[in-house]
Amino acid sequence: MSDATLYRERLLNGHWFSGLPTSLQDSLLGAAQVRRLDAGQRLFSRGDKPCGLYAVAEGAIRIGAVAQSGKEALLTLVEPPYWFGEISLFDGQPRTHDAYAEGVTVLLQVPQASLLALLDREPRHWRDFALLMSQKLRLAFIALEEMSLLPAAPRLARRLLMIAEGYGDASGPRRTLQLAQEQLALMLAISRQTTNQILKDLEAQGIVRLGYGEIEIVDLDGLRQAATQV
Repeated sequence: MSDATLYRERLLNGHWFSGLPTSLQDSLLGAAQVRRLDAGQRLFSRGDKPCGLYAVAEGAIRIGAVAQSGKEALLTLVEPPYWFGEISLFDGQPRTHDAYAEGVTVLLQVPQASLLALLDREPRHWRDFALLMSQKLRLAFIALEEMSLLPAAPRLARRLLMIAEGYGDASGPRRTLQLAQEQLALMLAISRQTTNQILKDLEAQGIVRLGYGEIEIVDLDGLRQAATQV
């Protein structure tokens, strides 16, 4: 039995993996390699060759980019049972962003060659991977729209909800997010000061509770209401 199969139950908490045919689940876990990264260790960088599909089994992965000026753009911080890396499966092009471990992290990696061999044998499964990619494309369009149209406060509330719900893939919302205020500010492209003020307002309303490097959602319905106030 592959070590990757030990994480099956955790991965089944995600909508995408749990919705796959059992045979495809077995194939992915059978081909997967378990990788362990230390805090801050690089998984891949922008421009790297395709290296397969990943699932976060423990810990978290920070995905973003750094400009030549040193300014960082943080796109997302993903936790179990999130799968990523499928774009390069479709186009065979280099990685578009940097990925680093946020704390000690365990990943399952299904190598690119194994994926392509599987899809050559069973091309009907291309649709399953297309669904994984289309879900993220849909969220990206929503984020672009919110960036253009919404004030900072509802955007922040919506992003907290999105993270809590595993970017639409988790079976139920998490109440405690391992997320620093600085990281949240980078995701939303707003200042650290503005982020802190909005979070303090939410805390005063009893919607969240702020801790060191984490945000606890106390009132989920209240957060949903805050996300609609424009």
